Amino acid sequence: MTFQDALVRTCSWIQLSPVQLTQLERHYDLLYKWNRNLNLTSISSFFEVVQLHYCESLFIGSVLPRGDLRIVDVGSGAGFPGIPLAIARPECEVTLVEAHQRKGVFLREAARGLENISVIVGRAEKIAGGFDWLVGRGVRPSDLLSLNVAFHSAIFMTAEELLRLPKPFQIVPVPGTRNRVIAQFHVERDKIH
Repeated sequence: MTFQDALVRTCSWIQLSPVQLTQLERHYDLLYKWNRNLNLTSISSFFEVVQLHYCESLFIGSVLPRGDLRIVDVGSGAGFPGIPLAIARPECEVTLVEAHQRKGVFLREAARGLENISVIVGRAEKIAGGFDWLVGRGVRPSDLLSLNVAFHSAIFMTAEELLRLPKPFQIVPVPGTRNRVIAQFHVERDKIH
């Protein structure tokens, strides 16, 4: 089964154009190639990569409000959820933030040709605010919520992690998982830079 076939079958709830499928496949091919030397992801099963990385990342794009948004993906790592989100939502400007230099090099290569993505290699605490949404998957939710860079946050977490955080304004179960959710939080506007 090809990557595109697996993606269409596993993420059947989203409609992707042939161009978007090709862009996602290019990212997958780069991830597969670079992961041998850089350890971008510990998940190696083809179907788990499709489900846990790509489908989850595409799902967050369906949860965020419609329209032109400025989104920051903190701790982007291999580009999740930011790159699939930017491909699915080309009207949005997505900034990938990654503290590790080598992963930043991968992100720049993976974002090549995707006009709505920019990459910042550095600490998220040092970036200017003013984003509409912060998204995150691989960073501790409490650390993401402590950042003053966006008006809203949409964070992947487990139901157990959610119990230790302030009450979100919306909780959306992630399809195909047992206990993962996307919790959405509002940040007071006067706290944003």
